[in-house]
Amino acid sequence: MDMVKPVSQQQPQDDPETAALRAAVAEAIADVEAGRMVPHEDVRRWLLSWGTDSELPPPECK
Repeated sequence: MDMVKPVSQQQPQDDPETAALRAAVAEAIADVEAGRMVPHEDVRRWLLSWGTDSELPPPECK
């Protein structure tokens, strides 16, 4: 027979939005740990080019 754990030992259940956020954060952490990221300066340069005659393509992961 399964015993019910005391409230202090129970894990709260995430709502779907929180579960999705946790999954996204875990994926992002794994990407950073594996070295898959786009340097801030590359993103900044790309964003600053928007709306100009010399708009840059999106930066690549390094």
